[in-house]
Amino acid sequence: MEGILANSYYSGAGLLDIGLEMAGIKIQQSFEIDPIACATQRLNFRHDIVQSDITQKLVRDELECHLMAATYPCTKYAPIAAISGTLTGDDLFLHFFRHIAIRRPEMYIVENVSGMKRFPVVMEAMSQLPGYYVKVFCPINAIECGLPQDRKRLILIGSRRPFTWRKPENTRQITLKEILEDDPQVKITKSVINRLNGKYRDLPIISNPATGDLAPTCVAHYSKDKSTTLVVDPNSDLIDPRSKNRVRPWTSREYANLQGVPRSFKFAGTDNQMYKQVGNGVPVNMGIWLGTEANRYFGRKQREIGFERGAYITHHARTKSTEEKILQAISDLRQRKKLASKVAVAKIVGISREQVSRRYSHLFNAA
Repeated sequence: MEGILANSYYSGAGLLDIGLEMAGIKIQQSFEIDPIACATQRLNFRHDIVQSDITQKLVRDELECHLMAATYPCTKYAPIAAISGTLTGDDLFLHFFRHIAIRRPEMYIVENVSGMKRFPVVMEAMSQLPGYYVKVFCPINAIECGLPQDRKRLILIGSRRPFTWRKPENTRQITLKEILEDDPQVKITKSVINRLNGKYRDLPIISNPATGDLAPTCVAHYSKDKSTTLVVDPNSDLIDPRSKNRVRPWTSREYANLQGVPRSFKFAGTDNQMYKQVGNGVPVNMGIWLGTEANRYFGRKQREIGFERGAYITHHARTKSTEEKILQAISDLRQRKKLASKVAVAKIVGISREQVSRRYSHLFNAA
């Protein structure tokens, strides 16, 4: 077949989408409510990025696709929710269920924390859709995908025909040493010192690259409290009173490295907002695995995928050229004190107003 078209829901900063694209899947639309995460996506992707509340989104307004992927928020299913008294689940899964039930894609993917399995209503809804064969992998660990992070997840795959899905086949394990920055710039906050000195209920989790340790799960909360997990660094000025090792918090770039995010990927917002986006994301390597399995399901050979990647790079270059033309048109119209409307800009650039509205609306605010 030609390219596999995918729509991504609750997509966050697009970490799952990175992996799917690297496997040769064409992301054509992504839906996310957070403006900073959408800004990050626009810095890195050229597909249609829709900032919206999916609970209010009509399925009929979306593009048809072969594959739907969702990573709806997991805070209500995570172990920390039991401590805070919020382990109740939520209804966001119902809106992805609604999209699947109406659109009936050939394949759908759900990623969440392994704790989602404890909610029978959620699992029934996502695994008992008539006409779908469902496979649940739980837990799938980021370690199995080659990343030095202990991150256990639930992966649910639904397909219109039976298929033998394979677990990740990791050929090389990345180590903590490899993901650390040469010149880390990180602030030692008072909370880090207090936690090391036993002033909080829990001591920090400390990972030592020299002994082959793994990092614990990357979490969005790290943006608020960087004392919970630390890494051994011989060049740090901070000393752990128990092990006598020199330690420090993870940098935001190291946090992204733990999730397999390419170094070329750019994040919008502040450093703390980057930690949050990374912690909320899906390990990129998991996305590659899922995209590879989708290719197997659709019967696509590696040679076809290679050709498509080349075409997709060309598509990205053309999109970038179109963006530059639109920005220039907006600038010219405003200099001439004329209304830089989408209709006027579309005429100058030579594309339809619908295409301008669907793919390039964000440029009118940036110009």
